[in-house]
Amino acid sequence: MKVRELMSSWESTCHQDDGEEKYQIRLPRRDAARLEALASLYPGMDKNEVVTQLIEVALDEVERQMPYKAGSKVVAVDEMGDPLYEDVGLTPRYLQLRHQFAQGLNKKKQA
Repeated sequence: MKVRELMSSWESTCHQDDGEEKYQIRLPRRDAARLEALASLYPGMDKNEVVTQLIEVALDEVERQMPYKAGSKVVAVDEMGDPLYEDVGLTPRYLQLRHQFAQGLNKKKQA
């Protein structure tokens, strides 16, 4: 989801809940003012929903922008017959950690 799409969804104020974890954050005053302004523009949203959705969109963008670093091992061949090399950058480790933490959070939720 892009920021523009997020803002459109705020206008309809619908969102999905797939479980939550509580975090406390400190914001610089400039960012706090921007958050307050956004929450004021969308009266159907509270500040926590705005922060939650902004973080979600930012994390989605980080995942999309995570650089691919080609290794030397061929892991597949594309439709043109060109080799596809394993990713030796941060993406595989990130995905492994994301999965590991998701499992831990799910177990915590069930307990």
